[in-house]
Amino acid sequence: MERQRAFPFIRMNEPEPKPRSRGITEIRGPYYSVMGPNYLKDVLGTMDRYIDSLKFAGGSFSLMPRSEIRNLIELCHEHNVLVSTGGFVEYVLTQGPDAVRAYVEECKSLGFDIVELSAGFITIPTDDWLRLIELVRKAGLKPKPEVGIQFGAGGASREEELKAEGPSDPAWAIARAKKFLDAGAYMIMIESEGITENVSSWRVDVPGKFVDKLGLENLMFEAADPDVFNWYIKNYGPDVNLFVDHSQIVQLQCLRAGIWGVQSLWGRVITYRDKEAVSSTRIAS
Repeated sequence: MERQRAFPFIRMNEPEPKPRSRGITEIRGPYYSVMGPNYLKDVLGTMDRYIDSLKFAGGSFSLMPRSEIRNLIELCHEHNVLVSTGGFVEYVLTQGPDAVRAYVEECKSLGFDIVELSAGFITIPTDDWLRLIELVRKAGLKPKPEVGIQFGAGGASREEELKAEGPSDPAWAIARAKKFLDAGAYMIMIESEGITENVSSWRVDVPGKFVDKLGLENLMFEAADPDVFNWYIKNYGPDVNLFVDHSQIVQLQCLRAGIWGVQSLWGRVITYRDKEAVSSTRIAS
């Protein structure tokens, strides 16, 4: 049951009820700071209405006791929040197929919902990526491939290192992502490096190419910087799916709700969702 927010008489952009298909927010869990159950309980107790999933990062769960991982996952589930592994599988892949199968089984056993499939530091054939999607689906989990245009993305790589690698063709990444969706991927995570992170100037053309070919609802953009999520909402509206750090959830939701924001967005983030309009839209579709 959804709890009533304070000041219900103040109008704002209201999110769709969970589970949502748009306007999804994923927050980063343990990585830059430790996150135990008490800390997470505070985050979810105040903001769970606006959080759709929590992502572990950098394989942080592999450092923790199994019992504590279960506690965190169960707490998320109590608040109707899904839990993602983050892109740790690219490290597991270096240890062979048996390790990958054991990894997926352990994710299932611990209660994870989403297995992110990233390959920022490695090169993997598309067909092998499709096999990973099938492996995750057969385990009853949601495969979430991460694609991007920058080899070496992740792990706080420096701009000069990434520049030396050079970006890849967005058309190739889009074609790959389409194959992943056709194979049953839950959603595509778009890596920020090479687009809005660690670049001398943002590649603002790239997100639009992904949206045009794959649809906004099938994509989640990494935007763990206020300037970045401001830009995404300004250009794609409050229904864009975003990944941010857990420390940014309040700032992001104030922007989505249209109640606060930077000068260029203050009072300009608007939705049209009265009951009659929503009903007629659903009938028409």
